[in-house]
Amino acid sequence: MVTDPIADLLVRIQNAARRRHETVSVPASRLKREILKILQAEGFIHGFEEETVDGHRSLRVQLRYIGEDQPMITGTKRISKPGRRVYVGKQGIPKVRNGIGVSILSTSKGLMTDQQSRRAGLGGEVLCSVW
Repeated sequence: MVTDPIADLLVRIQNAARRRHETVSVPASRLKREILKILQAEGFIHGFEEETVDGHRSLRVQLRYIGEDQPMITGTKRISKPGRRVYVGKQGIPKVRNGIGVSILSTSKGLMTDQQSRRAGLGGEVLCSVW
């Protein structure tokens, strides 16, 4: 049983990218689907699709590389963890690597990137950072 499904998603993607896999499969959930939509919109992954294997839903993530060997996702960090939640106001939204990376926030209007959250003037829970 996984106690932190977001951290599991990030680690699976990062491990698959390090091993130069084309795709990686992760157990499906609505939150993971929304995180993957943001990663796809920001250009970190090619896409994802939902599939059912032995009655269990999973998401197959298509990883993206620069050239032949350099993965688009070079690092991830889980900020808000089950044991320690991290909330920020609209002034405290963190920048990741001076704008090269992206923070994903859970706001009252749904999941947003750090830039979208700043434009909307919303704070929330900082879920993770990807660069």
